[in-house]
Amino acid sequence: MKNTLGDLNNHLFAELERLSDEELRGDELVEEMGRARTITEVSTQIILNAHVILKAEKFRDEKLDVSRSVPKMLEG
Repeated sequence: MKNTLGDLNNHLFAELERLSDEELRGDELVEEMGRARTITEVSTQIILNAHVILKAEKFRDEKLDVSRSVPKMLEG
């Protein structure tokens, strides 16, 4: 399993491509739309979590003046 925001971006675009398949119809389309909603919900939480981590890093850099590498999950 990959855990970077770059990987998340790739998954989102892959889902967009699946939704763009004009041959997808009926139950298959409904199923894919449900999958897309779930992916969107999970992605939103991942992005919010990354935002919190980024804010913490920014605070650390501004207030604590400690140099450190970017958290692994923010690598892209």
